[in-house]
Amino acid sequence: MTLSGTCRAIAPEFLCGHGDLLLYLLPSAALALVIRILARSHPFFFLFTVLGTICHELAHFAVGLVTGARPASFTVIPRRVGAHWELGSVMLTRVRWYNAAPAALAPMLVILLPFAVAAWRTTPGWSFQPVDLAIAFALAPQFLSFWPSSGDWRIAARSWPYLIIIAALAYLLTLK
Repeated sequence: MTLSGTCRAIAPEFLCGHGDLLLYLLPSAALALVIRILARSHPFFFLFTVLGTICHELAHFAVGLVTGARPASFTVIPRRVGAHWELGSVMLTRVRWYNAAPAALAPMLVILLPFAVAAWRTTPGWSFQPVDLAIAFALAPQFLSFWPSSGDWRIAARSWPYLIIIAALAYLLTLK
């Protein structure tokens, strides 16, 4: 049995076909975990989250702009809100049922950035170079910032009519 056949026997197809991407991103994911742990105890590591926060809020801003949610303000200056810190925010002034979910869940697009960089860096014949260590540090915050906050999920819930549309389309697809 070949190495490819062995891989397909024990792992999903995606892992076998994109193992180099996942291997490249492994140091960034590990650094993200270390940054998450250490940011709570030391302010120096808190600085690493700034890049991720900028990407998170820019995703809200850009998708809000494209979907007509009218972004009015954008900030990545941390501020104390009750017992926790708010690292950044975007105020959307025209959130409707049709643009709430796309604008609120836009940070999920941030995860595409590490995968795009990994695809670029792992072209055939790649080898890990010193610059990849710096890239790993730059990509780590993206793994921390791509998940929408609880407030984002509450805003996304305003798009509940999409569930009816998706259910209707799924039903129509089963009729064929």
